[in-house]
Amino acid sequence: MAAPSDEEGAVGPRCHHRSLTMLDMPFLPFCAFLGALGLLCVAMVGTWCQHWRGGFSLDGSSRTFNWHPVLMVTGLVVLYGAAALVYRIPNTWSGPKLPWKVLHGSLALGAFVLTVLGLAAVFCFHNSQGTPNMYSLHSWMGLGTVLLFSCQWAAGFGAFLLPWAPTWLRALYKPIHVFFGSTILMLSVASCVSGINEKLFFSLKNGTMAYKLLPAEAVFANTLGLFILIFGVLVVAALARPSWKRPDSDSLNSRQPLLSAER
Repeated sequence: MAAPSDEEGAVGPRCHHRSLTMLDMPFLPFCAFLGALGLLCVAMVGTWCQHWRGGFSLDGSSRTFNWHPVLMVTGLVVLYGAAALVYRIPNTWSGPKLPWKVLHGSLALGAFVLTVLGLAAVFCFHNSQGTPNMYSLHSWMGLGTVLLFSCQWAAGFGAFLLPWAPTWLRALYKPIHVFFGSTILMLSVASCVSGINEKLFFSLKNGTMAYKLLPAEAVFANTLGLFILIFGVLVVAALARPSWKRPDSDSLNSRQPLLSAER
């Protein structure tokens, strides 16, 4: 059998490259869709708590608890996901990296603040009602996620925004930072979805509104959980897509800390 010519052998790689190019999609339309999905999740969790759970208050009642799912979904999932995608924006691929570092860190800090407020709301509700804290798998997973998030933010701030971290340490820590960024997001999604499910089990108990009968509230909240899951999966997929990653740069700007050691 005659061996294929170089031209024939190159057809396969060319077709494969063409297929990959056709499958590739622009980041910005995908990001716009993801932003709309995130806003939908925030709107839905707010609607759920307002329409079915009685609204919001700071009096220690169940309406105080309602701040918990709203703040956790907004901060720990949607805002955290936005922070994770900052370096996928093509505008960040050229010019100084410092402003984008500050934006990334600020969004993550905002997500952390909302998360802490969400934890404060649920602890306030439990304490005012005499309900034990930290007894469910949801609470263990959620608090563990927040603690991991706090360590991630502090380590990232020290490694990438302060002047004393050497370049080799930043290069060593960067893949760890990226890995735990995706891990924390998926843990956040799991915590929120399990929390929605737990709340439905606790709230829909009587014969006419039992969870197993799938009343309107259950359908709405289950759909919210699915949207949160889809949002998290799409963010992780965007982070893993090679063509959307920021090209590595060895320029001085890419290593510029927030507080320069030189004055």
